Amino acid sequence: MSELNTLRPPKGATKTDKRVGRGYGSGNRKTAGKGHKGQKARSGHDVRRNFEGGQMPLNRRLPKRGFKNVLAGTVAVVNVGQLNVFDEGAVVDRDALKRAGLLKGVADSVKCLGFGELEKRLTVKLDGFSKSAAEKIEARSGKAEVIRGE
Repeated sequence: MSELNTLRPPKGATKTDKRVGRGYGSGNRKTAGKGHKGQKARSGHDVRRNFEGGQMPLNRRLPKRGFKNVLAGTVAVVNVGQLNVFDEGAVVDRDALKRAGLLKGVADSVKCLGFGELEKRLTVKLDGFSKSAAEKIEARSGKAEVIRGE
């Protein structure tokens, strides 16, 4: 068993730093591995990531299209047919959908759409319903309750 004062990294895990500008004996002669002249050969050289030497950068040359509304929220969609995983008479809300694996990721609101057939009586409390979804839920004597910002 080794003592703490004898611990060493495994062979090949560490490399000695390149000693730049230390003469011919270092193996980096004359220009010290920096090539000839230019901005990158100077001391303290630092160039921005997308800097292209003064040429108009690619991200500014490419055309921009459309409009992205930063205030628009994301809406997660659940279809009526997917609600059959719940037991008869269950209350279905955002938390119940997450537990059932029907809601993944983060969404600002959840809307129920009318694709598929509902076979159980459920109370569904979500941010929105399509007309057909609400009709299908209520046809099974269930409730489609719209909640706002709770």
